[in-house]
Amino acid sequence: MTLVLCPGSFDPITNGHVDIITRARDVFGEVLVGVGRNTLKAAYLFGDRRLDLVREATAHLAGVTAEPMEGLLVDFAKERGITTVVKGLRFGTDFDFELQLAHMNHSLTGLETVLLPASAPHVSLSSTIVREVIKFGGDVSPHVPPCVAAAAGELPRQV
Repeated sequence: MTLVLCPGSFDPITNGHVDIITRARDVFGEVLVGVGRNTLKAAYLFGDRRLDLVREATAHLAGVTAEPMEGLLVDFAKERGITTVVKGLRFGTDFDFELQLAHMNHSLTGLETVLLPASAPHVSLSSTIVREVIKFGGDVSPHVPPCVAAAAGELPRQV
């Protein structure tokens, strides 16, 4: 078994994320989900609750754990003896961006990146879209784990 890292902001974790985490676990054996903050994205809807939601959404998956992640991904991985990162891809723009990150991470510490294509039912799903639907009171339950749908119901709505 090999321990790999699946990093992300998971704001919120979606069924697409859970699919990538599950498939990474099936291929490698063990997955550490690194829950970080993406400084390139808008403010966080779920804040510090994100880690708890990731843990709850993946609790049924043996071999999967989650930790908060700060700083450089390569440092986080190196501190834990992880040599491979697994990321999901939806579209060509994801590939372009992830390839740049993969090259930078490899040049810094030799960290390898494996890119898994999104499964067909999740290819157009993103946390950004889910957040917008939640903000305006829409039902996201088909697209997120039950714990996220429940947490979304507790959030204030925009009008």
